[in-house]
Amino acid sequence: MKIENLKLKSPAFPDRGKIPNKYGFTAENVNPPLKIENVPPDTESLALIMDDPDAFEEQERAWDHWIVWNIDPETREIPENSIPENARLGKNDFGERNYGGPNPPDQVHTYRFRLFALDKELDLPESAARKAVEATMKNHIIDQAQLMGKYAPWQPSR
Repeated sequence: MKIENLKLKSPAFPDRGKIPNKYGFTAENVNPPLKIENVPPDTESLALIMDDPDAFEEQERAWDHWIVWNIDPETREIPENSIPENARLGKNDFGERNYGGPNPPDQVHTYRFRLFALDKELDLPESAARKAVEATMKNHIIDQAQLMGKYAPWQPSR
């Protein structure tokens, strides 16, 4: 895998910082804005997977929150509460084809937003889950980037 230093950032929170409450499942449940930098020139599509690896203890696997593929490689921003035009959405572990915000049951969890630059578009049905997306893109990853954020169980303010 050739590394081109693909980058994924958010103006809403720093890498490894606190994800604001509004992006949580029990709050506004909208995706945070994302910025994409340094996409390799030979990229044919981008894929984005958001998951919660801290759920492993409860679920024995990471919990999938957002699966998006066939994002146009010219995309440099995914605005808050939006899906890139013509991108495909997979099924998350809430059983839905959309963004499902952080929703830790007990304590602070760390969430990963992983971005993959691919040398092809993925031919998958929109009902596809993370395993199918990862299997299909396995030998087609040119570069990848990760943004991590922490989220505590959401509590209404008093």
